[in-house]
Amino acid sequence: MLISSHAFTLLDYFRVPYEVTAQEGPLGRIGNAHGFVAWPAEPRARTVRRGLFLLEGSPFYASVAADTEIYGWERALGGRWEDLAEIRDHGGKRAAAVRQRHDGALLLPFDPGDAMLSAWTEAYAAAQHGEGSRARERAMRGYYALRPALPRPVQLTLRRSFSRIQARASFPRWPVESGLHDLYDLLFRWFAQALGGALLGLAPWPEGKRWALVLTHDVEHEDGYRSIPLLRDVELALDYRSAWYLVPERDYEVEDSLVTELRADGFEVGVHGLRHDGRDLAPGVLPARRKAIGEWRDRWGSVGFRAPALHRDWNAMPTLGFAYDSSSFDSDPFEPQSGGCCTWLPFHNRNLVELPLTLTMDHTLFVILRRDASLWLEKADYLRERGGMALVLTHPDYMLEEARLDAYQRFLRRHANDDTAWRALPREVAAWWNRRAESRIETGGGEPRVVGPAAAEARIVELGAG
Repeated sequence: MLISSHAFTLLDYFRVPYEVTAQEGPLGRIGNAHGFVAWPAEPRARTVRRGLFLLEGSPFYASVAADTEIYGWERALGGRWEDLAEIRDHGGKRAAAVRQRHDGALLLPFDPGDAMLSAWTEAYAAAQHGEGSRARERAMRGYYALRPALPRPVQLTLRRSFSRIQARASFPRWPVESGLHDLYDLLFRWFAQALGGALLGLAPWPEGKRWALVLTHDVEHEDGYRSIPLLRDVELALDYRSAWYLVPERDYEVEDSLVTELRADGFEVGVHGLRHDGRDLAPGVLPARRKAIGEWRDRWGSVGFRAPALHRDWNAMPTLGFAYDSSSFDSDPFEPQSGGCCTWLPFHNRNLVELPLTLTMDHTLFVILRRDASLWLEKADYLRERGGMALVLTHPDYMLEEARLDAYQRFLRRHANDDTAWRALPREVAAWWNRRAESRIETGGGEPRVVGPAAAEARIVELGAG
């Protein structure tokens, strides 16, 4: 059994078993009879740089302790230490290093949990707001303020022009930002060496599934509402089910009979804001709208929320009363609130499960970028190989053209017979992620086993093997 001086977010996330024996001090330390890993649990502000760094070529955002601080910790720990891997700043200069002792012990200059939370909360965004970034944000806000008065062709021309500027963003990379997951893999390899073998954890998906495929739709306007049967019937014919996020107070009336029909056919119904005017999460508006959104949530039996225009507020989202939110994306520079959480797996925001979008939405793909569905297929193949979640968003409003509908059908057929895919509704993914988080691995008294609500479906995997 591993013993740790502090809670360790990375191991908690992957459900690696360990025990905490609380200790004070600047260093956290987790280990066993074979060795240990130490990290700055209480970094000192005067020796810490916070920013975007590169480790083995992969970017991550966190607070990193300077070499002078690390050398002091090494003297306290004893032994001979040397660089295992340099950490460089975004300009390519050395910022610090992961250090290894002669007996294999490991000393990290950053807390992996800090890197994880900084990605999930998009904390890096504030640090990137230089003058150029602020100008881009002002231009985007100005566009969305004027958009209702602009003819549709003018809107599209402006969005396409602006997309060329947005595409220059260096972090998160698009269409794939693998930095956080590359960091997981690298750390677990190093941990296995330091601690005498691979660590046991719980696989991200139930019943041995390799990856997850999740279909969702936002219904924007009345045309989209009336076109729901078009996409629904395509999915029914191929034995798929999806989630439909409806706007209760816009230019169409949601009929209770439709909600009942969708649910009876095995689909899910979620809430897509209140009026789709971009104001749901505004501090002066949220308290009043929270009540109205909750009434529609209860009326439809919804457990999922997606904010219009994919607006996000880390602190506000858990207050809306849903089991999950799907307003974030792993990486997308083209949306009004660009950025992304840099992960293709679910994660928790307090009691809320966040399900990030991981495939570029249809309107951005087909209308703004004028690309074809090969981008969907390539990204889904990548996520399958990495064991991630392919969560796609399409709109019945924008899928009326025959070519787009055919592209969607080809995408669905591509994966229809893939037994490695967990084809799940968002509510099922969120419920599973909660069960997984409430379960643990017991290693005493024989073979390791899973205990908790996920015991019958969770699979134990080795982390850092090979």
